Amino acid sequence: MFLRDDDIPQYVEDRVADAGIVGENIVAETNKKIKTVEKLGFGKCRLSIAVSKNAEYKNAGGLKGKKIATSYPVILGNYLKKKNIRAKIETVSGSVEIAPSVGLTDAVCDLVSSGSTLFANGLKEAEVIFRSEAVLVSGEKLEKEKSPILKKLLFRMKAVKKSRHNKYVLLNAPNEKLDAICKILPGMQSPTILPLAEKGWSSVHSVIG
Repeated sequence: MFLRDDDIPQYVEDRVADAGIVGENIVAETNKKIKTVEKLGFGKCRLSIAVSKNAEYKNAGGLKGKKIATSYPVILGNYLKKKNIRAKIETVSGSVEIAPSVGLTDAVCDLVSSGSTLFANGLKEAEVIFRSEAVLVSGEKLEKEKSPILKKLLFRMKAVKKSRHNKYVLLNAPNEKLDAICKILPGMQSPTILPLAEKGWSSVHSVIG
């Protein structure tokens, strides 16, 4: 079954799916009864407020009384409330970044990665209000027999994340140098040393962090 990101929290809450991978921004926006099991370290982006590149902007207070177009009215509304800023939120789907250029709003609140889309539409990033990445989510009350499966999946995901910071080193060396090499490359536990066909030489395998 293929689902849109927006649908995943609802399906997990309704137990149609036991778990899902989705952006933190979707989890926060939909506010469903699900729990974040693990941050996965990819799909990183930020939800930002952007204004015209020619606009004078000093701080969030400059948004008072402005119209802001967004596909994330819940997150934006919470941010404005926290900052005690009264602004009008225009909920838009699709190309949010064109709203100021067609006179619909004064600013936008949209996902940003490189910022190239904002630049192409004559906008500049003004405030980062939420940072997001892909997360593994599950229902608040996962069935008992399915919990070990989720734990196994989580273990494998964590192993992949951890391995990104490790390097696998393989080299051939004379046996009389092995002690010195092992001191330099201790490995996660200890190096693996295998004899080579040529007498007096060995192959050294080590994983280092």
